[in-house]
Order: sequence, then C-alpha cells, then structure tokens
Amino acid sequence: MFKGELLAPAGDAECFDSALKFGADAIYLAGKQFGMRTASKNFDADTLSRSVQKAHEKGVKVYVTCNTLPRNHEMDQLPEFLEQCQDCSVDGLIIADLGVMSLAAKYAPKVERHVSTQAGIVNYQTANVLHDMGASRVVLARELTLEEIAGIRAKTPSTLELEVFVHGSMCVSFSGRCLISSYMTGRDANRGDCAQPCRWKYYLYEEHREGQYFPVNEESDGTYLYNSRDLCMIEHIDDILKAGVKSLKIEGRAKSAYYVAVTANAYRHALDDYYRQGDNWTLAPWIREELEKVSHREYNTGFFYGGEPGQVTSNGGYIRHYDVVAVCDEYRNGIACLTQRNRFFSGDTLDVLPPDGVPFEITVREMKNDKGEIIDVAPHAMQKLTISSETVIPSGSLLRKKRMTE
Repeated sequence: MFKGELLAPAGDAECFDSALKFGADAIYLAGKQFGMRTASKNFDADTLSRSVQKAHEKGVKVYVTCNTLPRNHEMDQLPEFLEQCQDCSVDGLIIADLGVMSLAAKYAPKVERHVSTQAGIVNYQTANVLHDMGASRVVLARELTLEEIAGIRAKTPSTLELEVFVHGSMCVSFSGRCLISSYMTGRDANRGDCAQPCRWKYYLYEEHREGQYFPVNEESDGTYLYNSRDLCMIEHIDDILKAGVKSLKIEGRAKSAYYVAVTANAYRHALDDYYRQGDNWTLAPWIREELEKVSHREYNTGFFYGGEPGQVTSNGGYIRHYDVVAVCDEYRNGIACLTQRNRFFSGDTLDVLPPDGVPFEITVREMKNDKGEIIDVAPHAMQKLTISSETVIPSGSLLRKKRMTE
C-alpha cells in the first residue's frame, strides 16, 4: 500500500523533540532568517545541526523553510544561509520565491527543493514547470479540492511529490499571501511577521460620536470578519492518500510542544491503522477525541470537498478543554518522576498521553516533592515531584487535566 509521510512542525527544540517522540516521519522548521514565523524561537546553525543529526539517527527527515518573499537588501544574505543549510545536512528547503529557487540550486545543490504553498500552485502545468526548474515536491494551495489534486497527480511525473496541509490554522488570504497585517500594523505577513489581524474583534464607529463603538451585528462581543476555522482531515486520510498525496502536513510552527505531540500522535496512529486495515479502515474514536484535547478553533475539512469552509463569527479565541500539568521524566518501581507544568492536586484524575500507545487515565496518589515530603498540591512550574502509580507511565508521557469550566 502507498504510504504517505507525516510531516510535523517545530518552532523550537522542545517542539522538535515532541515531533520525534510522537511519530513524525519528517519535521519542518525555520532557521533564524527567511522563515514565515518570526514569532517562534526557530533554530540557529548549531541547534539546527544537532537537531538534524538527532532526526537522522531515527530515520526522520528535516526540511527548512526558506519561504518568505525577500526584498532586495536581503538577497546578499541568502547564499550563506543556503550553504549553512546544506552543511547541516537538511533534507529539503521549502521555497516560495523563484529567485530563491535559483540561488538554492547554486548554493545548496545537494538539498531537495520543495515549493511552498505560498507559491499558490493550483494546476498541473505550474507543477510541471516547477519540477523542470528542479523542484522535487510542491506544496499545493489550500484552496484545492481532492478532485483537483488527483488531476494534478495524474498529469505530473511520479518524481514530483505532492504535499498538502491536513490539520491546523487556515489563512483568510489565498495561499497565505496577505496584506492585512502590513496595512494595519506595518508587519509584513509575507516576510514572517504577521500580527494576525484576521483574528481580531471589529467594531463600527460613528464619525461624530468619538469614543463610542457599535458592533456591526447583534453579537455582544464584537464581530469577526476574517476568522477562519481550523482544518482537520483526520477522518479522511484515506481520501488524501488516494488522491496521490505524498506528504500530510500539520500546520503549527508557532504552536506549543504539546500541540505538536497531540497532533503528531493522532495522525501517526490514524495512518498506521489505515496501512493495516486498508479499505476496511475506520478511525478509532479515541484518535478523533485526542484532537479535541488540544487548543483549536472550530474544525472543518477546508476546501477538500468543495465549497468554502466559512468563518467563526462568534469569537476569536480557541477551544481548549485540557491543560498539560506534568511531563514524566522517568518511571521505576511504581513511582513516576514528574516535572510540573501547571497546578494539580492529589486525588486529581489525569489523562496520560504516552509517546506510543493509547491515552489512559490515572488518579494522583501519594504525591511527594523533591525532598520526599508528602504534598497535596503541585503549585510551582517546573517543580520536580513523584507520584505513586501501579500503571506504568512511560518516560516522555504528557499528563493532562480536564478543565472544570467548559
């Protein structure tokens, strides 16, 4: 059976480790320049080199985003950056600009060139031209249907891989090319510095009533004009693969390590189940439930089945049902050694997400601090503590607590 690649995001080293631990086949990230997420910590040369080595030891590939639209004054810095990526043995460069494509062929010839979704690829002719220019993969525009993707696959060479986003935030503008942020804040979204004004509340002001504002509609908390729903194709990965897609990409280089862990784990298990079950595949309910345990907006299937996914008009925030309260550092002889992330109490029921396997619940019993003293509450971030547990909690597991108010 044709097997796709699960491609997970990493905005920093912690996210990178989560992607490795929870089942990614490949990880995409940015260096300190030319990436579309300047808000993330990203990776300097030393961190990138160590991360690539770590990934390659596990058979995982690493792609570096070089997908901004650089201005004239930035072009002189590109050759050194591209050479640095090749020296670090990255597997691919994700590129949006034709000038950058040309420079990558010259200064990083050993590195695959992937054309970013920012290029707005929506037809087979463009895909073929980019392949002729040296692209080994194209990241198709989010606006395509599965039927259109299958049409591109049918009229492009097998040596050209197709990649699509299957999960995460969607931009209100075509293929992510947006000017709203530049107009309103001076921060250029096409150079990685989007202020996300599409998520803001908007009110209507009357010219002669300074200081008074009015909602554009009857909602009490404002109006959201551009607030896209989140993409979720976990129930349709069979359709994605049958359309000829090679790489299934999770959005989220500005998201947390927890987000990376949950989404990578869910899609990893869904894919593996599909490979085993074939046409008899059905999504295990717990996998779909996992994606409700991570911060998100209302889910939808994007443009894959035609139509427009619509906007969230009631609020601009995220749905968040769970908080990570601890990470398991080690388990031995019925004792789990934890590092606290958020406050929790003795007697709490916690949901455990292991690096490999199905989530399960435990009840917190006999909790002790790093001095061996029994405590009723773990109130301090990064506090070291232990709990008793007859159930084995694998190292690297994330312990979560459901929020009381929904």
